Formats: sequence, structure tokens, C-alpha cells
Amino acid sequence: MNSSPNNSMARRLAGIALVVLLSACGGGGDGGSPAPAAAPAPAPASAPAPVPTAAPSSNTADTSTPAAAQNVMQVVVDAGVNGNAINSPFVTLTVCQPGTQTCQQIDHILVDTGSTGLRLTAAAAAALALPAVSTAAGPVGECAHFASGFAWGAVRSADIQMAGRIAASAPIQVVGDTAFPTVPTACSGTGGSLDVSGAAKGILGVGLFTHDCGAACELSTSPQIYFTCPGGTCTSSRVPVAQQVTNPVALLPTDNNGVVLSLPAAPTGGIASLTGTLTLGIGTQANNQLGSATVFATDAQGYFRTVYNGVTYGKSFLDTGSNGLFFTDPSIQACTNSTDFYCPPVPLSLTATQVSQSGVSRDVGFTVESVDALSAAVSAASIGGGTGAGLPQSFDWGLPFFFGRTVFTAITGAGTPAGPGPYWAW
Repeated sequence: MNSSPNNSMARRLAGIALVVLLSACGGGGDGGSPAPAAAPAPAPASAPAPVPTAAPSSNTADTSTPAAAQNVMQVVVDAGVNGNAINSPFVTLTVCQPGTQTCQQIDHILVDTGSTGLRLTAAAAAALALPAVSTAAGPVGECAHFASGFAWGAVRSADIQMAGRIAASAPIQVVGDTAFPTVPTACSGTGGSLDVSGAAKGILGVGLFTHDCGAACELSTSPQIYFTCPGGTCTSSRVPVAQQVTNPVALLPTDNNGVVLSLPAAPTGGIASLTGTLTLGIGTQANNQLGSATVFATDAQGYFRTVYNGVTYGKSFLDTGSNGLFFTDPSIQACTNSTDFYCPPVPLSLTATQVSQSGVSRDVGFTVESVDALSAAVSAASIGGGTGAGLPQSFDWGLPFFFGRTVFTAITGAGTPAGPGPYWAW
């Protein structure tokens, strides 16, 4: 039914670009994306039909469903829009024009704990005609910087329904928006455009920070993330924090201090799909209590330490947007077809130690198996690869880390039973 596993998997991984959202704004209590994320860039797709029964347009919960469902969203790890994704967790969101019942459901939005804010493809958002976010200098565009390129598009406002909660008038990015057809040189000079991959219709950044840049972009133009384009010439601009792309969880009326992702384990050899949950809030409801989870406080940029093979990696992070575990180990055989990934002859059982900013540590057992040996039907598997020369101090605990675990992501400054974020816990 499929071509050989090696060739199919090579094509599959080639369609998922390593898109590392950089901390161009630095750390701090409201810094940008804290850590690299190997995620599929948003992919154009035909706009879904409007939702027959519109979602609530006010910032209130829909009380027609049981309380437990009010803060729980289904997460599916599958092959994505184009059938080529692997280790990509997706949710469906209802997105509306602010304050109206003009809404649509958008499926296959990637859940990313390594970035901040909702980013939709222009095709996915086209039917909504979302209003522009503007400053005195005019409508705002954004260049989201990635290690392998950039995502350029308009900043627009939307109501975002997550389970039974509404993030009202949330600033989001619409990638490839025709209102900003010309990419400024300051943006295009960072690499190739990442607005097309085919795997997803958007990225839901539910990471450690409230805004994707914060004070740095309010006080200075130097990050070159936000732009205005009066007369068709785009220049880097300062943008107030409240108008920057925002983690929609932080805008919810309740359950707004973080998220909890729970996924089942993936068997050796992988599996065609997995179904789990994304629960809103930490310690706010009976279904999002920390319990006995170990809390890993991070530094201001969202990093903790990992000790592996006697080497300490100071820029470590948990990231659902990364489709593998990315770390340095020259002793593991590299893949022939799936470049940048590891292909050991047999699955390897490995161990590393995670160390929090406060010194709390915990050993982590994990598995790395050959990517080239996986069936083309596999969409979830324990795979890994090297970090590359640009990230020598990083240990990227990508989606395979989340298999078989319940993992908490606490937003910076938000109060939780374990103290304020930023932290991860599991």
C-alpha cells in the first residue's frame, strides 16, 4: 500500500521544517518564545465553512456543557493536513470576529509549548475578515523570527474559544496576509519564508510567556519583530504590549495561569495516531491539580539544565512543537535518508537528568529509535536527532518526551499552587 518505509519517512520529515522561534526579545517576565521549537510551519488550507451554530462571543463560559469539559480540549497526534506530519499534536479552535457570532472552526492547529500566541495561515483565516491591530503609525505586521527562516503577516484581533472559555479580542498573527504583501528586508534577510509547509493550519503557542516579545518591542524597534508600513514601506516599530501577539490562555477569564498536556505512550515502532487532552489552568479545577508532579522552575528565558553523558546543557526546554528529541550524541548512528535524525540499529534506552533553576533534579528515561525504519503510516514515535551547530547548548525535549506523561506549563508571573511561573512540571 505504501512505498518503502525508508523513502516514505524521508519525505515525511522533509515536509516538517525545523522552525526555531528565537528569543529575539530576550528573557524577562514577559519575554519572547523561550526556546526552540521544531514544528511544522502553518500551511495554507481551504478555509473551513462557518460554524452553523456560532460560539459564544462574550468573554464568558458556555454553561451548556459539564464543568469538567469547560477547560478540556481534545488533542490528536496524526499525519496533519497533508498526511506528512509526525509527532505533531493538533487541536481544533473556534475563532470569531471580536464581539460577534461570525465564527468558524479551524482544525489541525499545532499545540506548541515553545512559542507564544495564535498564528493562522491566511487561507485558514480568510473567511473571517478579522480586524487589524493598529497603532498611531497604522496597521501592525509581524516578522516572527525562526532559526531556519521567518513567518511574515498581519497582526489581527480575534475571539478564540478554547473548550468552554473565550479569549476575547486576542492579538494573533495571520501568516501570509495579503494586507502586507511586501516582506521588509529586515525580515526576509533572516532566511526563507516559513508560511507554507502543508502540515498545519496554524500554531497555538501556549508557552511560558504572555506576549511573544514584551517590553523590548514596546520600548525599542531593535528586535525588528513588529512593523508598520505607511505608504507601502515597512519599518520596524514599537508596539504596546497589549497589542502584541498574546498567549490566548492568559486572556481567558478563568483557568488562565497555564496548561496541562496529557498524552498516552507511543509503542516501539510507533503508532498511526494518539489522542490526549489539553487542560486549561493549573490548580484551578479538580482536573488540573499538580498532585505529585515535580516542578522545574526555569530562568527568565524559559530554560533549565539537562545533564547527559556527563555534559550539562544549559538551554534545555520542553517543547511540543519539536517533532523529536534533539540533543548531541555523536555515538548514535545518523540516518541515511532522514537527515539530521538518529537511526540506531535497535531502539536505544537512554537516560538524562533534568535540573531546574532552583536545583531540583529528576532522571528521565527515554527511547530513540530509527526514523528510517518506521512505517509510512506512523504519526507518533520516539525519535530524535542532533541539535546542529547553531544550538550546541540545547537539549530539546520535544513531543516524544510528552508521550505517557502529564506535563504542566505555567505562565510567567501567573499564580499557581506551586508559586508563580515560569515553570514546567511533570
